[in-house]
Amino acid sequence: MMSDSLQFIGWRDLIDIVVVAVVIYRVILLLKGRVAVRLLLIVAILVILSSLTGIAGLETFHWLLSSLFGSLIIIVAIIFQHDLRRAVVAFSRAQQVTGPETEEASVAMDELVNAMTDLSARRHGALIIVEREMDVMSQVETGTEIDAKITGEILTSIFLPYSPIHDGAVVIRRGKLTRAGCFLPLSQNESISKNLGTRHRAAIGLTEIVDAVALVVSEETGTMSVVVGGKLVSVPDASGLRKSLKRHLEPRWLTS
Repeated sequence: MMSDSLQFIGWRDLIDIVVVAVVIYRVILLLKGRVAVRLLLIVAILVILSSLTGIAGLETFHWLLSSLFGSLIIIVAIIFQHDLRRAVVAFSRAQQVTGPETEEASVAMDELVNAMTDLSARRHGALIIVEREMDVMSQVETGTEIDAKITGEILTSIFLPYSPIHDGAVVIRRGKLTRAGCFLPLSQNESISKNLGTRHRAAIGLTEIVDAVALVVSEETGTMSVVVGGKLVSVPDASGLRKSLKRHLEPRWLTS
């Protein structure tokens, strides 16, 4: 009976299978990590088993798998709600036309670059978070509330070794320094290099959840890095940092 049913598979069914496979592959790329791959593999197996049991006429088993599959989809959506939300935000941002760079945004970016290069030269560790579309405050623990313009002097003073809040992160929100000395969620990604310190893991961990841009200065080497979407990229100098910021930040995120 099963072999007879397979004869009815036509080119539309093959296209359907290919489309599903492409969708699953794209979702795997979106939801990176071992847990994500395992869950998506389970979903794929359930889809295949459900199809085979339907073709074979095993109605009870087919109903059971279909019910389980529906519940699993909801579970996956709940577990990866942050990833899905970040993807939607990234897609909507890609459709928007970036406005012209204002003088205020240009000054704010210069202050950021100057602060980062100064901290890098002194080998003072630093972690600066720039909020974009998604709210980062729900992921931030403790911290001291501030309300100040983005200036190199304030940023470098916060990360001086004898500053009581130098170990935490600074959050830039709507063009203002809004909080300092913040503790962020650390990434649980096992593929991250063991050589990375707490600041880098915090930058990766936060940007895995929200679409913020994290700027990091290594206390050991003075290396500057930009972290977006859980991906850390080192920048060699002020010019490279400015190019990266212009690529990832719209002017409105640096203006109040």
